[in-house]
Amino acid sequence: MNKTEIPASNGKSVLALFKLSAFKWIFASNSAFFFAMNSQNIVRSWLAFKLMNSELALGLIMFTIAVPMFFLSPIGGVITDRRDRRNVILFGQITIFAADLLVFLMLYFDVLEFWHLLVTSAISGCMFPLIMPARNAIVVNIVGKSRLEQAMAVNIAGINTMRVLGPAFAGFLIDLTGETNAYLVSVILYGLAAFCMTRIAASPPTDEMKNLSVKKSIVEGFTYVWEHRLILILLSFGLLPMFLAMPFQNLLVVFAEKIWDVGSRGFGFLGAAMGMGGIFGAAIVAFHTTTKTRLRRMMISMLGFGVFLFCFAFSPWFGLGLVLVFIANAFISTFNTLNNTAIQLLIPDHVRGRISSFLMMSFSLPLLGSLPVAAVAEIYGAPVAVAGSSILSVIIGLLFYGLSQRLRNMDDGIKTAMADEQREHILKHKPPSEPPGPELADGHQKVTTIQPETVRNS
Repeated sequence: MNKTEIPASNGKSVLALFKLSAFKWIFASNSAFFFAMNSQNIVRSWLAFKLMNSELALGLIMFTIAVPMFFLSPIGGVITDRRDRRNVILFGQITIFAADLLVFLMLYFDVLEFWHLLVTSAISGCMFPLIMPARNAIVVNIVGKSRLEQAMAVNIAGINTMRVLGPAFAGFLIDLTGETNAYLVSVILYGLAAFCMTRIAASPPTDEMKNLSVKKSIVEGFTYVWEHRLILILLSFGLLPMFLAMPFQNLLVVFAEKIWDVGSRGFGFLGAAMGMGGIFGAAIVAFHTTTKTRLRRMMISMLGFGVFLFCFAFSPWFGLGLVLVFIANAFISTFNTLNNTAIQLLIPDHVRGRISSFLMMSFSLPLLGSLPVAAVAEIYGAPVAVAGSSILSVIIGLLFYGLSQRLRNMDDGIKTAMADEQREHILKHKPPSEPPGPELADGHQKVTTIQPETVRNS
């Protein structure tokens, strides 16, 4: 057991996680970082739309983040497995802090142009593939697999809380004091996030991973995914609907300005409603951690997201739109938490960074998909673009379920993986003073096989 892992017998309360100092600091760092990121996204989208007065400009901003994020994710995973995970996070956070400080200074001196936003967005896109896989991996190092689902749900709930506070705060601050002060807040919070990471102990890799070449590391990661088809299916199942449907969040400014005419304050409310839905969905997972119905809950969440997003697209009233986007995001938060946790439960630690880098695509694909969705919105309108993408996401999700026997047996696969890990843990930590088993007639020791039921009850 990792020396920082919380034993399973330490109680089932979510609050027990916060008795661990390292978890408190990673939670604080996540909160500051994602508050900054979400408030900055609102301000950046607002600035891009005002500078260019075009839906396509919003797509271009997100595209410049998504392209490096998507293509550098495998390398980010290799770095996560080969380097100290805390220092990897720190490097990425400090770089983003410096880039956004530059944007703030250009805003302050009134020299900001659209291409400046594109360049600094690309810098952030290059850093996210370092930060996100390392964050996922270090959480497992801190709490262990026995409390992983709760820890991930708590972190996601915190992240989604920042999705409420960040956009709402940015929308109100833009309305009250202007874009410059709103951007300054994100810069300060990026600095605070980096400080919190300095309070966490180092998380160095094993000697074996240090000596593994970059090429071999990348090949090993892809080989592992290809040979373990359930992991490949879960990664694809989570990523493809995200590519199609989640880009709707980048069109919220269009709904606020052109559809409902509610301005920056309404824009902030829409982002806040999304975040509140995300909190609700993650909280459901945190307090309901049974593995027996994980797949059923995933499918219900995926279908619910598509249905309510479709309804949101054609809502005639702003108030109803707030309710619908809240429910849709509650469903997608539940789906993402369950899907990502299932993957983490199935994989060993030595490939965790690289597999987490594939999960990074769940962040990059909505941004990558924002360009075609924005292009459709430019021609046919935002409601048609969002409704069409929601229908496609539901169809693809149903195809995954119908065509994949491994996906339908996912709950049994996780149960087996957890039993195997507990069996290995028991054997690895068997007391050395334990007397040998009875000797057989041929002089060999009798070996007692640990049955799965024994492991589950241990």
